[in-house]
Amino acid sequence: MLLRFRVANVRSLRDEQELSFVAPEDDENERATARETELSDGRRLPVHTVLGVFGANASGKSNLIAALRNMRHCVLRSYADWTSYDGIPRDEFALDPKAAAETSLYEADFVLADGVRWSYGFELGQRRVEAEWLYAYPKGRRQVWFERDATREKDFDFPGDRLRDRARLARTTRPDALLLTRAANDGHEQLTPVFDWFKNNFWDVTPETERTQREDYTALRLLRDESFRRRAEELLKVADLGIVGVEVEQTSSGRPTVRLVHETGGDRTVLDWDAESWGTRSWFALIGPLLLALDTGAVLLVDELDASLHSRFAAEVVRLFQAPWLNRNGAQLVFTAHDLSLLRTPGGGRLLQPGQIWLTEKDERGATTLTPVADWEPTEEEDLMSSYLAGSFGAVPKMSEGQIGRRLLRTQETAALGTGPADDDARTGAEGL
Repeated sequence: MLLRFRVANVRSLRDEQELSFVAPEDDENERATARETELSDGRRLPVHTVLGVFGANASGKSNLIAALRNMRHCVLRSYADWTSYDGIPRDEFALDPKAAAETSLYEADFVLADGVRWSYGFELGQRRVEAEWLYAYPKGRRQVWFERDATREKDFDFPGDRLRDRARLARTTRPDALLLTRAANDGHEQLTPVFDWFKNNFWDVTPETERTQREDYTALRLLRDESFRRRAEELLKVADLGIVGVEVEQTSSGRPTVRLVHETGGDRTVLDWDAESWGTRSWFALIGPLLLALDTGAVLLVDELDASLHSRFAAEVVRLFQAPWLNRNGAQLVFTAHDLSLLRTPGGGRLLQPGQIWLTEKDERGATTLTPVADWEPTEEEDLMSSYLAGSFGAVPKMSEGQIGRRLLRTQETAALGTGPADDDARTGAEGL
């Protein structure tokens, strides 16, 4: 399970920001929604399975998802894709010229299946890996597996004798590649499980991109896995009361053909895929990654969960990850959303606790800050949705009611009076004839 993620100088995340799944151990409400994770040292750590990220447009919500995705890509592809000739693709903060000369930071704390907590991170420069580190906590105390510092005469330090093939790893790891990637490419027995954690996590779902690939993935699993088919059909029936089944055929082109079976008034109709609504297709495309995450205990990243789903339906996705009898493998969901009704159940209760609600807000530099609502210490009785809308936690658009309309009206009136920049240019041009 993912415990924490740190990032700095990536897109709008200029200064170091941290996203934490660890629930406060002294808060009964937070612990009640968290999953007790047993560590190898015997401690039981309450870890949230769902975090929701909210904020104004362009406040950096999607950039947080991108940073998680970027870290996974770095771990998987640094050895094959990065070259000293092209430099390291970093996506650093663009609004400060000084950011290009500074490193980009990524770090993740996570727990593997054996209960051992690991902390792995790195700092990237323009053309080399400036720092890299891997720590383990098998008995609650930090073990240094390796540390890397490009400014030292010897980049790598391997305290103790824990890591095998140390000399070869140090000798064969390029300055512009991660040691973890290099080791996993050789099938290093000790480091491959850490590499595999990144390979099997941070599945990214963005409604506006790659939907076709997710549709194909869901369709192929329908063809190959009967258990998946039964669960997927039930989820489709929930999405649309008229859906009673799904037909999938493998075509010669390699892409499966999907048709949903609808029933109205006792009559059944099979619709072509293009005739289905955008919401139904988006839900179908989400089913594959969603069930994959639940089956494998992966971390699923969903940007704009509410983009194509009704808020009541998006809330049900959250509940799937919250319910321990369904989420048996500790899968986790990180989602962004605009719909604040996800903060409240229909009965007026809390769908998410303050520690599960994270807010993004940009400062005067255009840099994103990330904070949990828990930092504002709301009372147990406080309606989080109402307080958020009232601006109690910040992270809301800085505009008054009707401001957009007033600005549009003023622009139209200015143009009608002929005092706008375009009219000034026109008059200047006419006077020169």
